Amino acid sequence: MTLVRTPHFFVQSFSKLTSPSELGVAIQACKQTDRLKMRSASTSIFRGWGLILAPGIFLAPLEAQNILPESNPVAEAEYQQAVLIHFQGTITSRLEQYTYRKLDQAQKLGADLVIIQIDSPGGELEASLRLANYFRDLAWAHTVAYVPEQALSGAAIAALGCQEIVLRPQAVLGDAGPIVMDFMEFGFRHAPEKVQTDLARRIRDLATKHNRPAAIAEAMVDKDLVVHRVRHRENAREQYMSEEEINAAADPGQWQKLNQVLESRPGKFLEVSGKRATELGLADATIDDTSELQQRYRLTKPPLTLQRQFVDSAVDLLNSPWITTFLFAVGLVALYIELSVPGINLGGLIAILCFTLFFWSRFLGGTAGWLEVILFVTGIVFIIAELFFIPGFGVAGVSGFVLVLVSLVMAGQNFLVPETATEMHTFARTIFIIAGSSCLVVGGIAMTTWFLGELPLLGRLALRPSKAASNTADSPSQHQTFSEVQSQSKPLQVGDIGFADSPLRPAGVARFEDDYRDVISEGTFIEKGRSVKVIQMSGNRIVVRDID
Repeated sequence: MTLVRTPHFFVQSFSKLTSPSELGVAIQACKQTDRLKMRSASTSIFRGWGLILAPGIFLAPLEAQNILPESNPVAEAEYQQAVLIHFQGTITSRLEQYTYRKLDQAQKLGADLVIIQIDSPGGELEASLRLANYFRDLAWAHTVAYVPEQALSGAAIAALGCQEIVLRPQAVLGDAGPIVMDFMEFGFRHAPEKVQTDLARRIRDLATKHNRPAAIAEAMVDKDLVVHRVRHRENAREQYMSEEEINAAADPGQWQKLNQVLESRPGKFLEVSGKRATELGLADATIDDTSELQQRYRLTKPPLTLQRQFVDSAVDLLNSPWITTFLFAVGLVALYIELSVPGINLGGLIAILCFTLFFWSRFLGGTAGWLEVILFVTGIVFIIAELFFIPGFGVAGVSGFVLVLVSLVMAGQNFLVPETATEMHTFARTIFIIAGSSCLVVGGIAMTTWFLGELPLLGRLALRPSKAASNTADSPSQHQTFSEVQSQSKPLQVGDIGFADSPLRPAGVARFEDDYRDVISEGTFIEKGRSVKVIQMSGNRIVVRDID
């Protein structure tokens, strides 16, 4: 309804109110107006009724066709601190976490009005629902969703969580139907009935929370829902209802269908312009620019825009596919060098830095938690145990490799099996990163071995005799294999004494006269050249002790 303030219209309209019953209809109509003006409108009506005894205040014309929600260009409330947060791009966990960080910053600044400027085609459904619920439950500030261009799919759902929605006249809102991945046909299709039913219930709850037409909001996610503008025969109250809502009403026969909402025709998800969204009560107002936005909320100065900070830019950069591939590859190569050289050196520090940045960016991006870190560390421990303590390549090595792979996949996304188009794109990007990193790791290890010589880890596969041994007359030929060298030497026994031909950390190579063997120290680091003694033999496993 519209409140007209000129006395001429007040006098004309007041003459129409001849009985208390008509006054009750007028009051009921006022309750359907803009929520921020409801108290003022009701007060004006009671003052108009008082005109019977003391004329002086008049009431605006009340007609049945104006009972549907209509917004006022200016809100009554004045706010001390308003902030504006840009919400742009595809909705992912990273954008979700970014919004939470900005909201925390706004709360610390003492903001009592938060304007979320939305320009998004949608994205992940669960992230959108979490954002909508967060906006709905936010109690320390008044929330406004401002849509200058588009808020489609998940973005429309997120906007429903705000206390108010304002759009430019040409902006679009709606089309939030969920789609899922069909692995049988390798394509996408509409979500099954179970998903749609649950989503429809959530959307209705969000709309009801802020007195928006539940049927209109539900039509955004239900392509088969038809909504009608209806009028109650007794009190002339008008609203939007679906056929199911009319039939479920206490007095279904009292609701008269006036017309069908065109945008809710069968087979189409409801999508409306800013002007139409306001007419339907889905939005609160239309504005042309930010200056009108400032006038609407009577702000003495423009809202403070929360700009992107260093942390936000760093998280975005580290989550990019190329930087992630580089980080992971350098970290693994550095870890390989660290395991091949005694002590904590530059390789270990680089590996720690790379993996810390990798998981830190995933933590702030909302895709990783402590579970992914634990799985990754456990996988690395299993692989180290396989290389140093357990002969061959068996259960520990395979399990470690699988744990590392799973942790990386989980850290790159917040789901295991992709179901939507956005999730499928994220999954493909994660696989691309892992494949690219693996290629770089193999190439990095090959280059390291080429320039630094054969490292002790490769000594488990092939042996290179020391220079001193190669200069002796009876030393094995460089063309002989390690198995041929061992077959020509005398059997090794417990108590034999030799020298560490490489650092034992704890695995390495020891020389017993002219016999070179893979050995493992009993747990301590043994430098190259120190005397060792065989203390235990079990198959191919030879345990030695430092006796210097």
